[in-house]
Amino acid sequence: VQLQASGGGFVQAGGSLRLSCVASGRTGMGWFRQAPGKAREFVAGVNWSGSRTEYADSVKGRFTIARNNANNTVTLQMNSLKPEDTGVYYCAADSLRRSVVLTVPSQYDSWGQGTLVTVSS
Repeated sequence: VQLQASGGGFVQAGGSLRLSCVASGRTGMGWFRQAPGKAREFVAGVNWSGSRTEYADSVKGRFTIARNNANNTVTLQMNSLKPEDTGVYYCAADSLRRSVVLTVPSQYDSWGQGTLVTVSS
C-alpha cells in the first residue's frame, strides 16, 4: 500500500490544521507523531470499515479522524492545538484490514512520508 500524507504546517496555539492521507487501497489507517528525541506515538486510528476509531488520551476531544472510502482518504482534523502537539505526523496502513484499530507502530505495514506540524506558544 502506498500512502501520501499532506496538510502539515505552522500554527499558533489554539489553532487548527487538517492532515490528509491518501492510500492506494482500502485499509485500516493510523496517525502517529514523533517529536525530536522522542519515540513515535499513536495519535488516532480508524479501522478499514470506518466502524471503529481510537484516540490517544492527549488528543481526545480535540482531534477527529475520519475516512472517505470512496477515495481511500483518511483525514485528521486537529483543533485547539498545543505546543506539545508539535512533531512529524505519519500516516500508516494496516493492509490486513483487521476489525480493531491498531495502536502500536510495528503492527502497521506501510508508512507515509511524514508531514511536519509546528505549534507555537
